[in-house]
Amino acid sequence: MFEDNEMVHELNHPIVTHKLTQMRRKETNSKDFRALAEEIAMLMTYEVGKNFQAQEIEIETPLATCRKKILDEENFVVIPILRAGLAMSGGVLKILPAARVGHIGLYRDEKTHQPIEYYSKMPSNLSEKILLVVDPMLATGGSCSAALQMLKDKGAKKIFLMCIVSAPQGIKKILADHPDIPIYTAAIDEGLNENAYILPGLGDAGDRIFGTL
Repeated sequence: MFEDNEMVHELNHPIVTHKLTQMRRKETNSKDFRALAEEIAMLMTYEVGKNFQAQEIEIETPLATCRKKILDEENFVVIPILRAGLAMSGGVLKILPAARVGHIGLYRDEKTHQPIEYYSKMPSNLSEKILLVVDPMLATGGSCSAALQMLKDKGAKKIFLMCIVSAPQGIKKILADHPDIPIYTAAIDEGLNENAYILPGLGDAGDRIFGTL
């Protein structure tokens, strides 16, 4: 469905698929679910990293002086959308351990059904940073789109969205609202059920991560 859209990147990789299949199993416990989410986030960071621009510096090896490339890790900000995004942030930080971390929390107003920000803590100078926004599930896309807009309102200019499982409806929402933001996902599933859960999906990611079933 999104094969020709250069802003949508589905990781059709055997190792990612293997780990995601383990996450999907209903008998997978919280400990293993968290570990798998972190591992997939690590692999996704490797894929997103193809877009990163490294700078050339001079270094000394034990044998010679040379000029080689390196990333400025402190220029990256990992932003989990609370609470489920926390499970992915650790995986990203294992690849970019010096990256800064921001947090954003949203809830949906029962009357207006609009996302409301209840928590936000970000590093300064977002306009100069590369943001990696992580959330395991991209379902309707409403809350995620709102979070991305909030980050833009705070000055963010370069953002990558990383989701483990996505529904076509959510992807369409992000493409419509934020055509400038690339979407990276481990899988694009069939769609949503009547309760807006992704099918076949992996259930409520937050509950499975934190054992609050």
